[in-house]
Amino acid sequence: MDSETLTSVGIISYGLYIPSNFVSGKSIEEAQGKIGANIYRSLGVSQKTVPSADEDTTTMSIKSALQSLHRSATDIKNQENTKQNIGCLFIGSESHPYAVKPTGTIVKQALGLTDNLALADLQFACKAGTQALQICFSYVRSKMVNLGLAIGTDSAQSKQGDVLEYTAGAGSVAFLVGRENILVELLGTTSIATDTPDFWRRPLMQHPEHAGRFSGEPGYFYHVSTAAKKIMKDLKMKPKDFDYCIFHTPNEKFPKIIAKSLGFTSQQLETSLVVRKIGNTYAAASLMALSAVLDVAKKNQIILMVSYGSGSGSDAFVFKTTSLLEKRRKGWNRFLKDQINDLKEIDYHTYVKNTKFSH
Repeated sequence: MDSETLTSVGIISYGLYIPSNFVSGKSIEEAQGKIGANIYRSLGVSQKTVPSADEDTTTMSIKSALQSLHRSATDIKNQENTKQNIGCLFIGSESHPYAVKPTGTIVKQALGLTDNLALADLQFACKAGTQALQICFSYVRSKMVNLGLAIGTDSAQSKQGDVLEYTAGAGSVAFLVGRENILVELLGTTSIATDTPDFWRRPLMQHPEHAGRFSGEPGYFYHVSTAAKKIMKDLKMKPKDFDYCIFHTPNEKFPKIIAKSLGFTSQQLETSLVVRKIGNTYAAASLMALSAVLDVAKKNQIILMVSYGSGSGSDAFVFKTTSLLEKRRKGWNRFLKDQINDLKEIDYHTYVKNTKFSH
């Protein structure tokens, strides 16, 4: 998609939600009997969010969407009008509560959206959320709908004793897409995909399996690098043209490596590294990092975002902020940093009990 045809499409609001509890990497390390191994330090993830026993992909999706709707409207009447104009809803996750029964219909009902709605659940590991966003941009750009709601959400799953236990977090992000009152303009987007099975979960398996180091190269690094280079080539841009860069955050290590290899600075990347305090929120991860950037970005700043989903593929986006973002943000609260600051620590036993039920 080229920049000329996409300048009138963008993000008009966004909302996010993370559970109120966290478990520390140190607690996990002690429970695994690996005291002193410093695995969580090497991954760059000191703690991760943990859903309560009554929280799942559906409840978190509703909470992030409600914040997005609230931020988009000046009053209740305006918010109801927004709801009636949402013509598509796509939710990306790898932890949908039902194998056969859409999460989206429950979310739609809870939000009070119209029945005249294009809706589907999406699954592509950690890039399902960005795929939802990409689809909403297409629906709105084509004028099939006035507004689209894209949600990336996960109650991330990990086997006890597995390395994923240090990073698999939980959270949700919702983006409202439209053609008017744009906060963040879409300049371009592209995608790549290959059959690279680095991470999978078969039917009836409670936890996913992964191919260890195989998930780095040729998984993450090949796809993220290729997608990033392609979008920059398509838009005739270079790393120095961006104010911020965002790369999928399975941990802190991988995005740092890919940013450096592509020629981005640590300053361009730093704001997006919220993985340190919340873990990898899977389908919400790249969108969560984008939210962290939008919480502080100024007008006319350029942002590169590249997601990654195991199996494997990447979606790349280039955005430009508008002056309306700064203006609207002045009336908002509960930014990502506020939710992180309010996190409360729980012990390992409570973490295991909560995640057992939330899955």
